[in-house]
Amino acid sequence: MEKTELAERNEMPEKPRKFWDGALKMVKGENPTQLMENFTAEMTLVAEGLCEDQAKLRREMDHMMTEEDRRIQSLGTKIDAIETMLDDERTARDRDLTEMRNRLAAVEKKTDKEPLKEKPKRGNIIKDLTVLVAIAAGAWVIVTLLNKLL
Repeated sequence: MEKTELAERNEMPEKPRKFWDGALKMVKGENPTQLMENFTAEMTLVAEGLCEDQAKLRREMDHMMTEEDRRIQSLGTKIDAIETMLDDERTARDRDLTEMRNRLAAVEKKTDKEPLKEKPKRGNIIKDLTVLVAIAAGAWVIVTLLNKLL
C-alpha cells in the first residue's frame, strides 16, 4: 500500500496534467527533434551571415588601410619635395648673400684705396653771384637816385 500512496502523491490529478501537457506541446511542438533542427538551421544561417558581414568589413578595412597608406606615401613625397625646394632656396639665398658680402667688401676696399677727390668749391660761385647781384642793386639804386634828382 505504501507504493500506491507514493504514486498517488507524485501523480498530478488528471485535469492539471492535461493542461500541463497541452502547454508543453504548444511550447515544444509535436516533434522536439524537428524544432532542434529548425533552430540549428536558423542559427547556422545567422552565423553564416555574420561571417560574411565580418569578411566584408575586413575587405573594406583592408581597402581603407591601403588608401590611407597611399595618402600617407603621397604626403611624404610632397613633404620631401617641399623640403628639397626649401633647401634649394636656402642654398640660393646663402649664395646671394655671400656674393653681396663679397661685392660690399670689394667696394669698401676700393673706397679705402682711392683718395677723396675734391669737389669744386661752390662757395666761389656763390661769392661771385653775390657780387654781381650787389653791383646790379647798386646800379639800380644810383639810377633811381639820379632820376629823382634830375
